[in-house]
Amino acid sequence: MTAPSAKAPSVRARNPLAEMLMIALPSVVTMTSYTVMQFIDGMMVSKIQPPDPVYVSAQGNGGMAVWLLLSFALGAMGVVNTFVSQHLGAGKPERGSAYGWSVLWISAVWALLLVPFAFVLPAVFRSMEHTPELVALETRYAQISLIGAFFVLSGRGIAHYFYGMHKPLIVMVSVLAANLLNVMLNAVLIYGVDGPPAGTPFQGQFQSIAAALDIAPMGVAGAAWGTVIGSSIELLVPLVVFLSPAMHRRYRTRSAWKPSVAHMRDIGRLGWAAGVMFLNEMLCWAFLMAYMLAAGGAAKTRLLDLPPEELDAAVEAARTTANTAGWIGLRYMHISFMPAIGISIAVTALVGKCMGMGRPDLAEKRAWLGMGLTVAYMSACAVVFVVYRERLIGVFIPRELWEADPEAAAALLRVGAGVMIAAAVFQVFDAVAITASAALRGAGDTIWPGIITVVSSWVCIVGIGFLLLHFAPQLGSMGPWIGASAYIIMLGVLLMIRFMRGKWKTIDVLGQSADGGGSGTGGTGGIGGPRDDFDTLPAPTGALAGGMPGEA
Repeated sequence: MTAPSAKAPSVRARNPLAEMLMIALPSVVTMTSYTVMQFIDGMMVSKIQPPDPVYVSAQGNGGMAVWLLLSFALGAMGVVNTFVSQHLGAGKPERGSAYGWSVLWISAVWALLLVPFAFVLPAVFRSMEHTPELVALETRYAQISLIGAFFVLSGRGIAHYFYGMHKPLIVMVSVLAANLLNVMLNAVLIYGVDGPPAGTPFQGQFQSIAAALDIAPMGVAGAAWGTVIGSSIELLVPLVVFLSPAMHRRYRTRSAWKPSVAHMRDIGRLGWAAGVMFLNEMLCWAFLMAYMLAAGGAAKTRLLDLPPEELDAAVEAARTTANTAGWIGLRYMHISFMPAIGISIAVTALVGKCMGMGRPDLAEKRAWLGMGLTVAYMSACAVVFVVYRERLIGVFIPRELWEADPEAAAALLRVGAGVMIAAAVFQVFDAVAITASAALRGAGDTIWPGIITVVSSWVCIVGIGFLLLHFAPQLGSMGPWIGASAYIIMLGVLLMIRFMRGKWKTIDVLGQSADGGGSGTGGTGGIGGPRDDFDTLPAPTGALAGGMPGEA
């Protein structure tokens, strides 16, 4: 390899941390906004009168079922960030527009294919031994949510285009607007003419709107409609920007509207493994949340020496308690890992751009920087989870439940506190797994991470979880949580090993893409692109795939 000249020209650029934060902070706000919406949704349905833990379970189970159906497409679409960012790094950002259109077409087809699933959901929930009331509520929530499948898929897909273009502020604005609308609609649709609980901000105004429109309380179904309408706004805002005259002049965004089999094939070729990875992970987590936790609570309760009638009632109560406590705990886990996912989106975009420029050495440094941020944040979350575990769970237990059934409220608090401890155990490993996976995806390394995710999730979440259910029933729902913790720890270790071995540095994504342009990692073709937002770099010469000397 020819060494760069000492007098080679250089390009002025931003500090690496500033560069990371300019992309990461809007992405973190976006992911946090999703989390806040889910958190508020769960809290609002928990206030439905008369109080009953079943409402939180119904919303969680119904939402998980829909996400499971969307998960393969959502996972596969994430590689749009990779293609767009690498074309940006290679100085050909207009070539990314076809991928933005491709996710819209894929979303439309996928949403149509999901229609028949709406009719089989009741049978699926009944097979998990859910109570008739829970089956009815979670089915309704899921069926309404499926109506908005196109909005969710295409909104997330077009968001990855803007992430790849290093324009995350557009996505942030759309998500904040969607979530604000969702909360307002929830306040009207969930409670109707009865109005939100006392103390809710703008309670009187929301009740007046519901009364003027004669909206009856819709309960959990109202939360689903609010989410569907909010998702349509999440798509509309970035789509308007994508089709705007300014974007078209710079990136020819309107010219690539026709369905392109070649670009869809690119997404499928690189994204299928990520799609399988996400689908499998959602499947295992759905099985954990909707079945295994309840089964653990029931298994522990069956050990009690009670008369048959009392035992049956206690088992059903334990099922609901374990399921509800799991969903409450997951709400707080979202607060920890969703901001980390926001940082990981920036890692994918920056690694992709560096690889498009032919600088795998810079890609590695950006990945380590992102990992430091996620580990620091999620470590702090772990401490909070342990220290304030009972207070955090108590937020979701209404005062009315303490008054009506103090034993049920105390059981929910006790089981939920245990969930928070389990979550704290794997926080650091989750941070490592999230960031390493994002870095590998930015370079186009998706197959090996997908395989190891599938294997480890079935071994740990399902395998260890089932073994503990049968051979250590006294652990209750903590048995499945131990299996889930083992999965995240194993995944974090294995993905870190994959990243550190560095095979991803040799992958040529653009050379195999529909546009056929050589990637920067395979030659000098990717060096003509914009570099002004990177560190001051010597002008590269020679074989770029072998790496460059350290940053100036």
